[in-house]
Amino acid sequence: MASSSSPSSSSSSSCLLCTALILVLSSLVAPHVAAAPLPFHPRDVLPLLPRQVSWPILDSLNSPDDLLPTFVGAASARNSTVKWKGACFYENSAWMEFHNKSGGEFGGGTLHIKVNKAHSWTCMDLYVFATPYRVTWDYYFLSRDHTLEIKQWEGKAEYEYVKNKGVSIFLMQAGMIGTLQALWDVFPLFTNTGWGENSNIEFLKKHMGASFEPRPQPWVTNISVDDIHSGDFLAISKIRGRWGGFETLEKWVSGAYAGHTAVCLKDSEGKLWVGESGHENEQGEDVIAILPWDEWWDFELHKDDSNPHIALLPLHPDVRAKFNETAAWEYALSMAGKPYGYHNMIFSWIDTKDGNYPPPLDAHLVASVMTVWNKIQPDYAANMWNEALNKRLGTEV
Repeated sequence: MASSSSPSSSSSSSCLLCTALILVLSSLVAPHVAAAPLPFHPRDVLPLLPRQVSWPILDSLNSPDDLLPTFVGAASARNSTVKWKGACFYENSAWMEFHNKSGGEFGGGTLHIKVNKAHSWTCMDLYVFATPYRVTWDYYFLSRDHTLEIKQWEGKAEYEYVKNKGVSIFLMQAGMIGTLQALWDVFPLFTNTGWGENSNIEFLKKHMGASFEPRPQPWVTNISVDDIHSGDFLAISKIRGRWGGFETLEKWVSGAYAGHTAVCLKDSEGKLWVGESGHENEQGEDVIAILPWDEWWDFELHKDDSNPHIALLPLHPDVRAKFNETAAWEYALSMAGKPYGYHNMIFSWIDTKDGNYPPPLDAHLVASVMTVWNKIQPDYAANMWNEALNKRLGTEV
């Protein structure tokens, strides 16, 4: 026999939801109006509301960049106490205690974190703790002293680093619910679906002011190779799938509106070729390649599932007259088959100490992301920055 809830139970639930909704809306619509302190923050009850009510509100409060932690300080032997204001707890401090409970050569440490003065009874703060050798996280719900135990340092290098530089502390400003919502917003950026494509477009629109106006059919322009000349430029923007999501973030941090580029070259017989970096060879390696136009164009039309937007940008006639086609071919052939330029990829974005990071990014966060990436995908991380740093430090193998 099917069970049913009593009228009083349904009425109580409806009353609770209505009360919660009123509190949430009152805090969002009229935050300037003075109100009596509440035992909970209206945002904390959003998960209790029906999804069709709570998710639009969460969408307005949070965005994918809420996934990016904010650096609040580093606890080290030199820095006795770090203090900051959290998203939930307004008075926080941390300090590092070194010990040798493990009996190892360099011992370990205890990171003490004291959190106090929460703005409500139901909020919590989420933190990420990082050194170049480890990354961990924790969350705090109660006002009291907390500890993060590190039983043993990863050798002398980490011990010396923490002693001098400290353990970096990052606050997830959006809190637990906001972070989960931001994760939900970031996930579709990398999916090869219409949902993912729309998510990438919305991200670029929100964070860069980019506009994508629907183009009337047909979406493919019939291009005659006779109208393309050596030196003409191909600007490519991918907006779905793995590379679409990566390019979206790349555009955001670099300010560019194209995530990939290629150049056209004609040989002495008038045949058109495309030179580009990042072509996958038979061994699965990303290399610089010179491809026949027909092969390249057929792939983009029928096989590239990232839905690329391709713009042909011809050289100005005055510049074309000065273009040295012979020298261009010599250089292209000398580079063909060489590895993709990972050693320049990061540094095409970062070329100053702290002036290339759109908020809330900063140098501390980028360094910690590198640490995380080294743990998750060491081979890819080696390509992305180890190769680049070795080239600049003269330590190439």
